[in-house]
Amino acid sequence: MNASPRLVTVDEFSIGQRLDNYLLKKLKGVPRPHIYRIIRKGEVRVNKGRKKAEYKLQLNDVVRIPPIKLAAEKSIRYSTNFIDLLSKSVLYEDEGLMIINKQNGVAVHSGSGVNVGVIEALKDKYNQPIELVHRLDRATSGCLILAKKRSVLKGLHQQLVKHQMEKRYIAFVKNSWSKKYHTIDAPIFQNSRYSVVDVKGKESISIFHPIKNFQGKDYSASLVEVEIKTGRTHQIRVHAKYADHPIAQDDKYGDHLFDKVMKEKGLNRLFLHAKSVTFTNPTTNEIQKVVAPLPIELEDFLNKL
Repeated sequence: MNASPRLVTVDEFSIGQRLDNYLLKKLKGVPRPHIYRIIRKGEVRVNKGRKKAEYKLQLNDVVRIPPIKLAAEKSIRYSTNFIDLLSKSVLYEDEGLMIINKQNGVAVHSGSGVNVGVIEALKDKYNQPIELVHRLDRATSGCLILAKKRSVLKGLHQQLVKHQMEKRYIAFVKNSWSKKYHTIDAPIFQNSRYSVVDVKGKESISIFHPIKNFQGKDYSASLVEVEIKTGRTHQIRVHAKYADHPIAQDDKYGDHLFDKVMKEKGLNRLFLHAKSVTFTNPTTNEIQKVVAPLPIELEDFLNKL
């Protein structure tokens, strides 16, 4: 239980957000009806005055949030190791954005049983507003872009929508693949548990470029570079499965027998790595390319084949 009300100053990332949605974000786990109740009763104040749920927040508004018992609220202490890991993983940083080399197994944000993710830890470390420009699956490593300014976030989102940002990945997939470009243009629909190729889904385009084929007594496989033209949930993983080249050690869309063989050969994680991002930096207005080296555990695995 919070002993006293919190006074929170609205940062630039929350400008224009409705008061009710802002509170839902700040008070994770509190039911929506309760949010409306505390607004109605005047327990929530903005600049010391009452506001309706639909009020659009302005920069530097001071929001009074009453003490509320949150079932999910815990005193989260970020380990020194985790903070050090994030600090060492920075690939590029300027006044408007940051790009880190996210490790496999690290969540980008809290939720679904995860107490803390990259975004929460960085906000706490830098004590300033930072927002995700895009997401990476927890099991995927590599380039993750974070914005430190609303204008930068908006500019990068526009590039994503207009397909002006180039994102390339490295994956290890089942079955040999001819050494040419393969474009998978198949709509992806996200249901409650999985993403699937379905005509009801949104346009999704991935371009697979095989780099090297591998052949063993009990398997055949390909190392591929993948460029995505859209950014659907689990897009590469779903398209790889759709093309009959599921990614190694994919617990949702993979091939059990292939994964078993790969595990015996030393692969203990999803072999999907966000290799590079290329975009126009909104701060400098110059073309920016950042590359994340392939993790050592994936390099070692390939060298043993």
